[in-house]
Amino acid sequence: MDFEYNQKTKDTLERIRAFMDEHIYPVEQDYYRRLEDPQTDRWQIAPLMEELKAKARKAGLWNLFLPDSARGGGFTNLEYAPFAEEMGRVVFASEVFNCSAPDTGNMEVLERYANEEQKKRWLEPLLAGEIRSAFAMTEPDVASSDATNIRTEIRRDGDEYVINGRKWWTSGAADPRCKLIILMGRTNPDAPRHLQQSQILVDCDTPGVAIERNLPVFGYDDAPHGHGQVMFENVRVPVENIVLGEGRGFEIAQGRLGPGRIHHCMRTIGVAERALEAMCDRLLEREAFGKKIGEHSVWEERVANARIEIECARLLTLKAAHMMDTVGNKVARAEIAMIKVKAPNAALQVIDDAIQAFGGAGVTNDFGLAYAYAAVRTLRIADGPDEVHRRAITRLEYRKAKIRSEKKAGG
Repeated sequence: MDFEYNQKTKDTLERIRAFMDEHIYPVEQDYYRRLEDPQTDRWQIAPLMEELKAKARKAGLWNLFLPDSARGGGFTNLEYAPFAEEMGRVVFASEVFNCSAPDTGNMEVLERYANEEQKKRWLEPLLAGEIRSAFAMTEPDVASSDATNIRTEIRRDGDEYVINGRKWWTSGAADPRCKLIILMGRTNPDAPRHLQQSQILVDCDTPGVAIERNLPVFGYDDAPHGHGQVMFENVRVPVENIVLGEGRGFEIAQGRLGPGRIHHCMRTIGVAERALEAMCDRLLEREAFGKKIGEHSVWEERVANARIEIECARLLTLKAAHMMDTVGNKVARAEIAMIKVKAPNAALQVIDDAIQAFGGAGVTNDFGLAYAYAAVRTLRIADGPDEVHRRAITRLEYRKAKIRSEKKAGG
């Protein structure tokens, strides 16, 4: 196998790193300090963000995530992987390049499944970075790890659909730039199990759409992005807002979640890399019991394990991305499921060890490790919990075992 990035990827990666060095790392602490300032409206967008976005777009580092599309940056999933990793090193960097969730997944949905009118109204301003979007799938009253449990009702009434239900973990819904929610709900409870659900486009300004509260993650509210609990009460949208047609919700969700899952993993590797760097720096600059902390043997094991885990996660991510590009998401479903389990768990261990290296400082907000841990911990739940992905992997292994058994019995 050839593990070398192609020249196009290396050139663009170098440009991204140079942009990060020149424009993002120097203002990173300013961005965080603004959010901590009691005089600041934390739910308004920092002018700094729009300035950075304009610079990235001018530099041609824009919409890099969208493969197989003239609207994207012209990169495959495999080529995009190191870009997302680099962006993942800073919590807000992906947005600078218009490559942040949930917009990337929503733009994938619109590009793959929307009609031309829907693309013109929603996809084009999203690609231009003029608006943001949210994805409403999970519900507080059911176990949404099984999406067939979703109960939000999408009922046809003449030339409109009427939506009733409550969603939560609708990330980005509180962003003042959020103008679109892609909602998954039930159009036909009597249809076969995986044909009951549909996806529909909801303008955030539609009467009946109300953000009831913002959900914190271990006390972090993720302003100005946030994670909304959203009520949909007799929300009326035109019938032309349905995506692909009634009963196609699961089909669309699978097309959306494959890229979404692997993008999370790519970014998470960047988080882990930066945590390892911080850990090593700390271990080599602080002394305890007469020598550098890093000279105590327990840290040799932890640092080595961190490097091993990061490399394993990166290689599995690249394999999954390569398979998505060459044989498709369905064939790559085992690899996508495996990396969705592996990357967050590996990163959490690295971050946890980094926190331990920093001691009391590690659990403060001073070094970003506590927030990194909180953010990555959600990824063991988001886009399907570990248990669901392990279940899918196990079923594929059992299928292989049955095939082997049948071959033995027949021959």
